[in-house]
Amino acid sequence: MYKGKKVIAVLPAYNAALTLEKTYQEIPFDLVDEVILCDDASKDNTSELARSIGVDHVIVHSDNRGYGGNQKSLYNKALEEGGDIVIMLHPDYQYTPKLIPAMVNIIGDELYPVVLGSRILGKGALQGGMPLYKYIANRALTLTQNLLINYKLSEYHTGYRAFSREVLESINFNANSDDFVFDNEMLSQIIYAGFHIAEVTCPTKYFEEASSINFARSSKYGLGVLRVSFSHLLQRLGLGRFSIYEQPPKHAKAKS
Repeated sequence: MYKGKKVIAVLPAYNAALTLEKTYQEIPFDLVDEVILCDDASKDNTSELARSIGVDHVIVHSDNRGYGGNQKSLYNKALEEGGDIVIMLHPDYQYTPKLIPAMVNIIGDELYPVVLGSRILGKGALQGGMPLYKYIANRALTLTQNLLINYKLSEYHTGYRAFSREVLESINFNANSDDFVFDNEMLSQIIYAGFHIAEVTCPTKYFEEASSINFARSSKYGLGVLRVSFSHLLQRLGLGRFSIYEQPPKHAKAKS
């Protein structure tokens, strides 16, 4: 715990057997109380490995629900388990667990309710192996999003995120897409709800075992990001009403 707040790390997993244990071993368990992993119908032994190394809660999807669908299961479970600070950590070791203390401190000391691990702050993205086309697309999309959403982030596309319980209870994340654009919809909801977001510099690591999406999926994702940004603009101006910005049902907090 951190100052009486329960800390839960959630791991969205798909075919993560090669990198899961290395990721898990670096989690700072002096701060993290519980770990929840959701295996989105992996074709390897991800869920079996997770249980064997001591992951507290292992959710297994019988059918692949997508990256967004995976996160929905994780956040719902984290809220059910009484999480006050919830960190999403990819088990492919692309993001270092060593940043968890900084993210927990920021939320636990009530400086910001949301923290993103940014790959773009600083100059390490390309040095860390981010493909040039992804870097250029990231910068172009982020500029467009900052203008349309009326906010300022260095990037909207990192998968390393931490949230307070209040944030997760205040946004309707279950109404979001089950695909990769879920992440952007979530940030749009958070900003629309009036929460402020902190960013910390995160080292970039691209290697063969790290998960990534191909050019076609990246293009689909980019179009989805633009859709979300324009929807946010219309919602903010009162020219549209979109279900993802509606109030969610309340979650019951588990007893400690």
